[in-house]
Amino acid sequence: MTKRIYGHTTDGRPIDDEMIEKFADEAERGYDPEQLKNKPRGRGRPPLGVRAKEVESVRIEPELRDLAAQQAAKEGVSVSEIVRRALRQYLSA
Repeated sequence: MTKRIYGHTTDGRPIDDEMIEKFADEAERGYDPEQLKNKPRGRGRPPLGVRAKEVESVRIEPELRDLAAQQAAKEGVSVSEIVRRALRQYLSA
C-alpha cells in the first residue's frame, strides 16, 4: 500500500499520516504557553497600518458584488480594498 501524501511542509517534507499522527499526539499532550510566545506568525492577513481595523458588514446586491470582484481581480487587490477606496472617494467628495 502506498503512503498517502496530503501536501508538503514549507521546507518540502511530505505531510503523511505518520506526521499528522505525531502532531495530533503533541497537541493532545498540550502546549506550554511560554513555548508558543515569540513564535513567528504564519501567513495571514497583512496589517493595514498601525491602528487596529474595524470590521463592518454591509448588504449589497449580487451584481454590485460581482462588479467589485471583477475590478479587484483586474487590479490584483481584495474586494475589501475596492470597498475602502470607494468609501474614501465618496466621503472626500
